[in-house]
Amino acid sequence: MEQAKGELKAAGDLFATSNHAWCCFACQQAAEKALKAVLEHFGSPTAGHNLIALATEVSKFTQMPKEAEVACRILNRYYIPTRYPNAFPSGAPVHMFNEDDAREALQHAERVISLARAVTGVT
Repeated sequence: MEQAKGELKAAGDLFATSNHAWCCFACQQAAEKALKAVLEHFGSPTAGHNLIALATEVSKFTQMPKEAEVACRILNRYYIPTRYPNAFPSGAPVHMFNEDDAREALQHAERVISLARAVTGVT
């Protein structure tokens, strides 16, 4: 959970500097670390970066609220295209993500971390 909280803080810092693509990626990372913390909590460490797959594993141990599932689905889209210049037919990621994307990503990451905090008891 500590790493998830650190990733979320980094995402907020990136948002503040208008680095929207990296903010979106950091939000995906925060959610990934939070889901992995839940799985560690239940003694089921799981590898991988796919938030949908991780959420599916989490749902074997605890209820996954619909809002958290939606958050994972959206944040999952930020794993590759936020970082790789060849992710789009033309244009760099820095030009593809805006303030609204980053703000929404922060909200989604906070939802997933909130779930993880409630399940693990870690604040």
